[in-house]
Amino acid sequence: MAKAKATAFFCKECGYESVKWLGQCPGCREWNTFVEEPLAKKEPAAKRGLSGGTGSPGNPHGTGRVKPARLSEISIDEQDRMATGFGELDRVLGGGIVKGSLVLVGGDPGIGKSTLLLQVCRNLAASKRKVLYISGEESLKQIKLRANRIGDVTGELLFLCETNVDLIDGVIAEEKPDVVVIDSIQTMFRDEIGSAPGSVSQVRESTNILMQIAKGAGIAVFIVGHVTKEGVVAGPRVLEHMVDTVLYFEGERSASYRIIRGVKNRFGSTNEIGVFEMMESGLAEVTNPSEYMISGRPEDASGAVVACSMEGTRPMLLEVQALITPTAFGMPRRTAAGTDFNRVNVLIAVLEKRCHYDLSHLDAYVNIAGGLKMNEPALDLAIMMALVSSMKDKAVDPKTIIFGEVGLAGEVRAVSMAQQRVSEAKKLGFTKCILPKISMDKMEEVKGIRLIGVENVREAIGYI
Repeated sequence: MAKAKATAFFCKECGYESVKWLGQCPGCREWNTFVEEPLAKKEPAAKRGLSGGTGSPGNPHGTGRVKPARLSEISIDEQDRMATGFGELDRVLGGGIVKGSLVLVGGDPGIGKSTLLLQVCRNLAASKRKVLYISGEESLKQIKLRANRIGDVTGELLFLCETNVDLIDGVIAEEKPDVVVIDSIQTMFRDEIGSAPGSVSQVRESTNILMQIAKGAGIAVFIVGHVTKEGVVAGPRVLEHMVDTVLYFEGERSASYRIIRGVKNRFGSTNEIGVFEMMESGLAEVTNPSEYMISGRPEDASGAVVACSMEGTRPMLLEVQALITPTAFGMPRRTAAGTDFNRVNVLIAVLEKRCHYDLSHLDAYVNIAGGLKMNEPALDLAIMMALVSSMKDKAVDPKTIIFGEVGLAGEVRAVSMAQQRVSEAKKLGFTKCILPKISMDKMEEVKGIRLIGVENVREAIGYI
């Protein structure tokens, strides 16, 4: 009798399983994503469930029998969230770390993921929380060198260098920490799976074990994930569906700022961002990013305009720069840094059609100062005013802020949360604001700043 095949083919994008290799995945319709992996050994059903053997509201004794619970039987109190010591990170997480949550932190190598999590562990330990930091990439001496840079560590902060998930499960069951950090998930493995660490099967199975630990024991687990050259977390896409929260740490390693952005969050908004600055002693949160982003801007240079973008509930002021120069080639060049390239081309076309500016023989460069990446439509009007300012070589009043969405007919459309944007500009000393007229009609008066409502692009050009 032929022996059963101990391997199967898995899609790296969605985790679809097949007994043979396929060119196109039937699940996500992607091409050439199947890899061959050994099959995991079968486990008893009681060990595979979230509640089997660990205890839960429907199975408090962990007997292997599961029982559904009523909503009224589930208690929630303020103790279910833990403050990280960073207000920026707490905002992105939705108010703090939720007990029993599984958080995936991704980012480019060297961006500061391990440093941030080590600082969070230090803050939690100082607030009488028991924390276990597990590293599969660094030795204990390397961790101590990094810990000495961020300051003194007090409280119950334990360190472990291990990559075997089964051994880690035993250590967690024995120590019973409040928070566990796994750095990184690509180094973890299980003996039952014959493939190398970092493979699809190992990453998926290791994350599944950590998810059972988090949900069953009520322990908050942070896992660090490497990213591919496309900027997404390495491994199967099903990994992001298994966790509760996905955070991306962004920024250029050559720059001092870092941005942590939530792309998935079951406990809060996914539009919030946190801004940090990399210093010698570690990461420091930037509590007023608007002031940070517009500091050092030129006062009387043409092509520079201050705009306001909303990131979740937070208004953020930033500088939009544009440069118009005669082209040295037959076809004019268009470049956009920090915003959508196609959107910039559309706005240039609106300027040519509705305002009768000839840009067909001019190069156009648009940049969001500070390295931020913003795609909000409210930046449209500021980008167009920066282009006109550079083309006419006339500086815009440095105390003026501009925001509004622009349609293809040249009309200036309303934007959300205009009141908060104007209030933030007033706080930083701006005296004039050009905004959509329809938004101004719905706002309350803000003392100390002059509001100018415009209905189309031509009106805005006349005011600047």
